[in-house]
Amino acid sequence: MNNDIEKKEDSSCGCGSGSCCSGPGKWIWIALAVAVVGVLIAKNAGKRTTDVSPAASEPPAAVEASAVPPPASEPATQSKPLPRLVDLGAHSCIPCKMMAPILEDLRKTYAGKMDVVFIDVWQNPDAGKRYGINVIPTQIFYDATGKELFRHEGFFGKDDILAKWKELGVAL
Repeated sequence: MNNDIEKKEDSSCGCGSGSCCSGPGKWIWIALAVAVVGVLIAKNAGKRTTDVSPAASEPPAAVEASAVPPPASEPATQSKPLPRLVDLGAHSCIPCKMMAPILEDLRKTYAGKMDVVFIDVWQNPDAGKRYGINVIPTQIFYDATGKELFRHEGFFGKDDILAKWKELGVAL
């Protein structure tokens, strides 16, 4: 029994086995720490300027044409407005990289039924301000009229995105 007490005193984490400090569990902690640092960097990336007008702090109702050009395969004007999913993130952000294939799949699968737009807020910090982004990735769901319906911060899987559209009453 004295050996157990000695192990607890020697362990820096207090678990007594040292399992928190070695093996595959340590990689989870390292990945979590890297993700937290990435989010903090992203959150502070747009804080270079001090001039913030009240209009800049309000998220826009829909993506402006000048901020995000339409994909080359689609005409600039569509016959009917579509619901829109706007994902604000960065090409260098790990959760954003995980979202990229999901967004591409949604863009292809639901072409003509939903617009899917990605905006890199590290390359375009003004967009982060206009949309009121605190964390990346952030997904904003808009109805066909441009009204924001829902906002999610962090990674959002394909099934969760489709379930949210259904919950919001948008048939795709």
